[in-house]
Amino acid sequence: MLVNKETTIAIPADPNDPEDFDVSVAGLERAHIGRRFRILRHRLGLDQAQFSAAYGIPLANLRQYELARHMPPPAVRAYLTVIEAEPEMVRKVMAQAAGVPA
Repeated sequence: MLVNKETTIAIPADPNDPEDFDVSVAGLERAHIGRRFRILRHRLGLDQAQFSAAYGIPLANLRQYELARHMPPPAVRAYLTVIEAEPEMVRKVMAQAAGVPA
């Protein structure tokens, strides 16, 4: 049986809080990825624009990922894992690819 992650509720809304809402399994996954981006950026001391420029992820996309509005495609999720493991190496490679001295 295939489960629809967008309609499966991971965290139900608090019925006593009119501003609360259900969180789907897919929403929880998007939030987790967004948090990974934010934690990494903070660890590296970069704001969104700096991270975007250093690692070649479009700023608008990065913002959407961090707000959990969109799930990054599998290649971007894999790239995030590489950046988490070797941020300086990736930054140097990206700078060299752009023709900027490292």
